[in-house]
Amino acid sequence: MHPAHSFPLISLGLAFALSAEEVGFNADIRPLLSDHCFACHGFDANTREADLRLDTPEGAFALRDGKAAIVPGKPEESLAWQRIISKDPDDVMPPYDSHLKLDDEEKDFIKRWIEGGAVYEDHWAFQRVERPELPTDGGHPVDAFVGLKLAEEGLKFADEAPKRTLVRRLSQDLRGLPPSPEEVDAFLADDSDGAYERLVDRFLADPAYGERMAWPWLDAARYADSNGYQADNDRTMWPWRDWVIDAFNRNLPYDDFTVWQIAGDLLPEATDEQILATGFLRNHPINGEGGRIPEENRVDYVMDMTETVGTVWMGLTMNCARCHDHKYDPIKQSDYYSLFAFFNQTPINGAGGNPQTPPVIAWPSSEQAERESEMVAKLNELRSQAKQLEEQLLPKLPEWESHRIESLEDNSWSPLAFDRVEGFPSKRLEDGTLLATGFNPIKATYRLQGKIAAGVHTAIRIDAMRHPSMTDGGLARSNSGNFVLTGFKAEIIDGAGKKRPLEFDRAEATFEQSGFPVAHALDGKNETGWAVYGGRPIDRDHAAVFHLKDLLDLAEDAVIEVYLDHQSRHRNHVIGRLLVSVTDETNPSLSDGASRLAKALREPAESRSKESKELIRSSFLNDHPEYKKIESKVAATNSSLGKHRKLVPKVMVMADQKKRRKTHILAVGNYEKPLDPVPAATIEVLPPLSPLDRDANRLDLARWLVSRDHPLTARVTINRIWQDIFGIGLIKSPEDFGVQSEVPVHPELIDFLAAEFMESGWDLKRLVRTIVTSRTYRQSSRVTPELLELDPANRLLARGPRYRLPAWMIRDQALATSGRLVRKIGGRPVKPYQPDGLWKEATFEKKKYVQDKGDALYRRSLYTFWRRISAPPMFFDNASRDLCSVNPSLTNTPMHALATLNDPTYVEAARLLAGRSVQEASSDPAAVLRRAFEIVHARPPSDLEMQVLEDAHRMARESFAEDKDAMARFLAVGDSPVDDSIEPLELAALSSVCLSILNTDEALTKE
Repeated sequence: MHPAHSFPLISLGLAFALSAEEVGFNADIRPLLSDHCFACHGFDANTREADLRLDTPEGAFALRDGKAAIVPGKPEESLAWQRIISKDPDDVMPPYDSHLKLDDEEKDFIKRWIEGGAVYEDHWAFQRVERPELPTDGGHPVDAFVGLKLAEEGLKFADEAPKRTLVRRLSQDLRGLPPSPEEVDAFLADDSDGAYERLVDRFLADPAYGERMAWPWLDAARYADSNGYQADNDRTMWPWRDWVIDAFNRNLPYDDFTVWQIAGDLLPEATDEQILATGFLRNHPINGEGGRIPEENRVDYVMDMTETVGTVWMGLTMNCARCHDHKYDPIKQSDYYSLFAFFNQTPINGAGGNPQTPPVIAWPSSEQAERESEMVAKLNELRSQAKQLEEQLLPKLPEWESHRIESLEDNSWSPLAFDRVEGFPSKRLEDGTLLATGFNPIKATYRLQGKIAAGVHTAIRIDAMRHPSMTDGGLARSNSGNFVLTGFKAEIIDGAGKKRPLEFDRAEATFEQSGFPVAHALDGKNETGWAVYGGRPIDRDHAAVFHLKDLLDLAEDAVIEVYLDHQSRHRNHVIGRLLVSVTDETNPSLSDGASRLAKALREPAESRSKESKELIRSSFLNDHPEYKKIESKVAATNSSLGKHRKLVPKVMVMADQKKRRKTHILAVGNYEKPLDPVPAATIEVLPPLSPLDRDANRLDLARWLVSRDHPLTARVTINRIWQDIFGIGLIKSPEDFGVQSEVPVHPELIDFLAAEFMESGWDLKRLVRTIVTSRTYRQSSRVTPELLELDPANRLLARGPRYRLPAWMIRDQALATSGRLVRKIGGRPVKPYQPDGLWKEATFEKKKYVQDKGDALYRRSLYTFWRRISAPPMFFDNASRDLCSVNPSLTNTPMHALATLNDPTYVEAARLLAGRSVQEASSDPAAVLRRAFEIVHARPPSDLEMQVLEDAHRMARESFAEDKDAMARFLAVGDSPVDDSIEPLELAALSSVCLSILNTDEALTKE
C-alpha cells in the first residue's frame, strides 16, 4: 500500500485544512499521523515499534514509566512531541534518515492539536451517515454545498456551458454515446423552462443508459468471457452481464441490486433472476492448470469474493489483512477471515480443467425458452397419447405373455445376413452363411434391419460350422476347417454414415483348448487367438459369444461391420463356415439360451420384481406397431430437447453447501496453515449484525451492507457515480475509504448525497439526476490560469468536468457517428477487428481469434469478447479484469493516437462518416466536411476550423491522386462495402479528413 498523501492531489485538501483556525483530528491530524507514524505505531501489532500506538487515544495517552506519548494540552510533556522536535539523530521521530520526516509546518500543526487537548475522533467514513443541514434555503443541494466551499476559498461558479456542450456532455455521461444531430437541434430549439431536465429524463430512459452504467460495474465485477490463467478456457457469463444492463435500465433499487448479487440464491423462494444475479461473485478467474491443488484454487476464489465485496461496497483494502492485521485501518486479520467465512460455504471444489464449475444455472434466450416450451408441450402430448393407448392395450397382456414365452424359447438368436466380404477367397452359401478359405483376414459387413434388431442387444455370436465341401464333411484330420480367430471387433454405422465402435467386456465359447481361450480374440494381439480345432476331427459345430459392455439399442436401421482376423495353423486349408448372430439376452448361455424376457416371464406373477414387471410391460407395448411409433416419436423429441438444452447458456452462480465448512484464520494467507477458527461475522469497527439464533450467511451480510446504519456502502457508491461523471470522485481513492484516504474536500456533500440515496429507496437514477441537474455539473469546463494553478484537478468544483474519454467510449462514438453502430441490447460476446496473432501468442497457439462478420463488427464495446490473458487491444486504458477495479485510468498516452488513427474500426468509421455526411449534406466538399464536423462535435466549425478542413481535403486529394494504390488500400479497410456512388478519389479524401475530425482533441475529450 502507498500512503494516499504521497499523491500530489492530496496536498490541496491538506492546504484547505491547514488554513482553518481550529485543528480537527479527522480533517488535519489523522492524515499526518497516518502518513508519517502509523506504519510503525498503528493498528498492526506485528509491526508495531516500542509497543506504542498513536492511532487511538488509549495508546497515545497510556503511561510509560510515568510518562505518556501525548499529554493533552501539554506538548512539552508529551514524549512523542519531544521526539518529533529532537535534534538527536538517534532520537528524532520519524527517524532521521526516513522519507517520512515532518516539515516545520506539519510539526507546528501537531503541536497546536496537542495544545488544543489532543482530541481524537472516529474516522469519518466509519461514522453513521447523518443528513447534514443545507447551507442555504432552497436551491439545488449539490450547489448549496459546493457554493459554500467556493465562497470560503474566494471563488464562484463558472458560467453555464453552452447548450451544445451540455447536450454532448450529458449524452456521454448518461449513455456513453454522442448525441445525434437531431437531438442537438431539438434541444437548441427548446427554450422553455425545464428543457434541460426533460433532456436528462430522456437520456435516463434510453436503453443505452444501462449499457453505459454497466461498463464500470463490469470492471468492478472483474467480468470476462474466459477463465484466465494459462489455459484461459472460454466461459459463459454474458447472461449475467445482460442482467446488469437490464437492472440499471429498470432502475432496480440499489439495495436489491446489492442483495441479489451477493445472496440472491438465499432469498426465500428465490427466482431464477435472483440466482442469476449471484454470477457477480463467480466472475473470478478460474485456474484450470492440471497440477494445481483444488483446495488452493478454492481458497483463492473465496479470497477474491471477499476482497471484491470489501472493495465494491465498503471501499476498504481488505486484501491488506489477508496475511496480518491492517497497518493503517482498524481491520484485524480475524476480521478478514470472518468476512471470508460468508463465502467459504460455496460448494465449489476448486478442481481445474473445466470452463465452468458448478453451481450453474441455465439461462435461455426468449427464443430458446419458447422453443423449449414447444418441445415440452409436444413431448407431453405424445406421452398422453402413449398413456391412452397403453390403457387400451394392457388388458391383452396375459394372452400376450403365454404366446411370447413360447416364441422366446426358440428364437434367442437372430442370424445376420452379410452384405459384402473383403478377403480372399470366400463364398456366400444359400443358407446365408459364409464359407471362406485362404490366409487373408476377413472383413464381413452385416446389415441389421429394424425388424431383426428390435429390442436391446447384449451379445454378438460367431458360429464356426462344418460344411460338406470340407474334406470328409469337416471330419478329416487335414483341410478340415482348422483355424485360429486372432481378432474380433465390430462397428455400428448409423443412417448418417457415422461409425461407433462396439466395446466388449467378456467372451465365452463352447470349446476352448488349453492355451487358446476365446478371450485371446479380444486382446488385440496377432500372436494369440481362439483355436477352433487343434488337430482332432471336428465332431460338432463350435461357437463363441462376445458380450457387449453396453446395451445396444437399435430402433433404427443400422449397419454392423464385423472384422474377423484369422491366422492359419496349416497352409492351404479351408478356413471354415461362419455365421454371425445377435441376441437380446442378458447372459446368453450356449446350453439353455434363456433371455431376460424369458426369465422374467417364467417367474410367477406374484414374485416378479419391479424391473421384471417393467420389462414385460415395455416388451408387450413395443410389440404393438402404433405404440412403438409413438414411443419412437417420444424418443426423437426427447433427443431434440436434450440437444436444445445443451445449446442453452449456463452461467456460474452461487450456492451454499448443506454441511457448513469451518473457517480458520490462515497463517500468511496459506491454505495449508489454518490457525484459530472464526465465525462468519462483520468487521469489528463497523456496526454489528443483528443478533441471530443461527450461523450468519451471505444474505445476512448483504442486508447488513445496505442497512441504514452502515456507514460505507452509500458513501462508496455515490463516490463512484460522481467519479463516473466528473472523472474523479469526491474521494479520489474509490477503493480506499480507510484512514489512508484523503481528507474530503466536500464532506457534507458526500453525506448529504449518501443519506438522500438511502432514504430515497436506493434510487440510482434519482441520484444521477440530482448530480447532472446541478449548476455544479452544468458549468463551463474552461479554466483560467489562476484557477488551474490553484486547483488543477478541479477538486473545488469551480468549473465543469473535462477529461479524455475512455477508449471504449471513443470507439462507440466512432461507430455512432459513422451511422453504423448496431444498437442491439445484450447477447453473446462479439469479436470485432483485432490484429492477427495476439491470441495465438498469448495462448501458445491454443486459441485462435476468428473475427466476426456483419453486424457483430459494429456492436457496442460492452459486448466485445474479453479474454483475460489477451484483453481487447483497443481498450488499452482499461482494467485487465483479473481483479476487481473501481479506479479507471484516464490517459492521453500515444497509444490513443496509435489506435484511433490506424485501427480498422476508426479508418472504416471515417469512410462511413464521409458517406453519411455526403447523404445528409450535398456533394459540395465544404458542406460535407461541415456536416461531419457537426456530427462529431455537436457544433459547426468556426471559419478558421473550416479553412483547416478544406486545406486538409485538398492535400488529401493531391496525395491520393499521386498514389492510387495507397488510395485503394485506404478505401479497402474494413468489411463494409465502399460507397460506389462517390468518386473513389473524393471518398478517400473526405474519409481522410473525417479520420482527422474523429481524432481532434475535442472529439476525444469530454468538455
